[in-house]
Amino acid sequence: MWLSFYIFIYKMIMKKIKSKLKHTFSSINTTLAVVFMLMLFATIEVIGAYFTRQLEQSSIQNFETTIQVPNIVTNQLSNELTRNNKNTDHNLNRIIGDYSSGTSAISEIIVVDNKDIIRAVSNLNDKGHIGQRYNITPVKQVTSTGRQVTQVINDQGDYMIQVTPLNSGSGSANTVGAIYVRASMRGVFNDLRNISLTFLVTSLVAAILGAILALLISHAITKPIEEMQRQALHIADGDYSSQVKIYSNDELGQLGQIFNTLSVRIERSQEESESEQRRLDSVLSHMSDGVLATDRHGNVNVVNQRALNFLNANKKDVINKPIADVLGLNEPSQDLISNQKGLVITANKGTRDEMILHASFSLIKRVTGFVSGSVCVLHDITEQQKDENSQKQFVSNVSHELRTPLTSLRAYIETLNDGAWKDPKVAPKFLEVTQEETERMIRMINELLSLSRMDRGVSKVDLEMVNLNDFVAHILDRFDMIVKRDEKEGKKKKYTIKRELGTQALWVEIDTDKMVQVIDNIMNNAIKYSPDGGVITVRLVQKQNQVILSIADQGLGIPRKDLNKIFDRFFRVDKARSRAQGGTGLGLAISKEIVEAHHGKIWADSSEGKGSTFYISLPYEPMSEGDDWDEV
Repeated sequence: MWLSFYIFIYKMIMKKIKSKLKHTFSSINTTLAVVFMLMLFATIEVIGAYFTRQLEQSSIQNFETTIQVPNIVTNQLSNELTRNNKNTDHNLNRIIGDYSSGTSAISEIIVVDNKDIIRAVSNLNDKGHIGQRYNITPVKQVTSTGRQVTQVINDQGDYMIQVTPLNSGSGSANTVGAIYVRASMRGVFNDLRNISLTFLVTSLVAAILGAILALLISHAITKPIEEMQRQALHIADGDYSSQVKIYSNDELGQLGQIFNTLSVRIERSQEESESEQRRLDSVLSHMSDGVLATDRHGNVNVVNQRALNFLNANKKDVINKPIADVLGLNEPSQDLISNQKGLVITANKGTRDEMILHASFSLIKRVTGFVSGSVCVLHDITEQQKDENSQKQFVSNVSHELRTPLTSLRAYIETLNDGAWKDPKVAPKFLEVTQEETERMIRMINELLSLSRMDRGVSKVDLEMVNLNDFVAHILDRFDMIVKRDEKEGKKKKYTIKRELGTQALWVEIDTDKMVQVIDNIMNNAIKYSPDGGVITVRLVQKQNQVILSIADQGLGIPRKDLNKIFDRFFRVDKARSRAQGGTGLGLAISKEIVEAHHGKIWADSSEGKGSTFYISLPYEPMSEGDDWDEV
């Protein structure tokens, strides 16, 4: 366990050290210092090697000159070897003995004759070798060639041997022997080593001083660069407040000034870009049309809230998705964009939020002509389409509704013209039908003219403050009179009007004539479609800043699928029954226009087989106690 812990600590420490070293050696400061130090060290070492080599050669040459046997000595030795008598060896030993005692550089001197026989030695311990053959190559080479040989030997120590021929005359043929000189070079080589070591130490010191100097110089060079690096990082983080400090007027200083200017320009450009982006976002968010922008591949990268509302989608479900998939089209996105044709699409098809949208495409091109994307604008044409359809349906309904009574009139008139007017039983009935159809057409035309005036804004409401309780009660009194009249006339269908109006005075501003038309219309429909013995309930309640009038019947009811259509012009739930009862299909449409002109709402709730309830909501402001108004 402890071993694992120590290994883990060791690895962490080594990792930190490696990271630190990597960071250090990745620094341009360190790199410059190291490169400068290595170049300086390499230069010094090359120069030192050359100098040491030259010094070594010079020292060897000087040492060689130092151990060179003088001519006076060689001449004496040559003369003795030439005489070659019984005293020759003694004289030779005396001569080299005198010479060797006068020089400290030479450690050994040997004299041999031309037969390579040792005749004299400087070292007393080697006296026994006199008279023996000296079988070394340099000596044989000298005695045979008559040319001097100098060698540096390093096998058992650092020393130099010099073999000089001894000539009786001026030519090599007169070589009578050779003098072998051996001298130690340890002092020379020690001096050379000391010089090399001193040079190496000096080189290291110079390299270290050079490295320090390089660090200082590189720091002076890189400090402005580090300032610009920090400024670049600040700019990358969106901070443009800091400035690069200028240390000099050289190229780096000029670069720093340019960098500061660039920073200011980037900040201005960024502010302008952000301002334009905010402006664009504001424009996109407040546009009445939906906007989708794509890249060159047809994938959506920008969408405003209105487009999301149109498509009933979230932003994450749209961004980076092909625009064809977003719009619910089977056409490839790039083909859809490149064609740049307007399309009519249906969003949220089959739901209550179904919308009809017109999609127009335009390409986004750069200055070079390269297409970088496209923009799709979605315009809501639902109401326009509905209006167009309504107009078409309206024209069709008007044509149909007018053609039907006109056809009937034509048939009855032709029948009367053919002689039926003479028949006292048929003629009055035909004339009665003709009159009813004529009155029906007149009513229809008047209602159409009324709707036309409302559409054009010509028909204005004449508002006056009215107690709605008394106003509705007055209208219901009239319908109670109709009920009593029907009972006296013995009509089979009977119904009851139930009032729940309350006692609180509810003062509202209305156009009394037009609101009478609305309530009459709804009451007549309730009476028409109520069963025999049915109850019509009229209720008036106040809720916050609204007054709600409801009229409920116990009739056949309206299918739920038709509830949102009953206020359309010429719409009838049961067309045959409505036409038989004299309806034009415009009453509820006119009622809706009137109520909306009062800034109110009208709607219906119904259950098939149980009856329908119509609601009228009008704005209401509670009266203060000091207000005093006359009641209707």
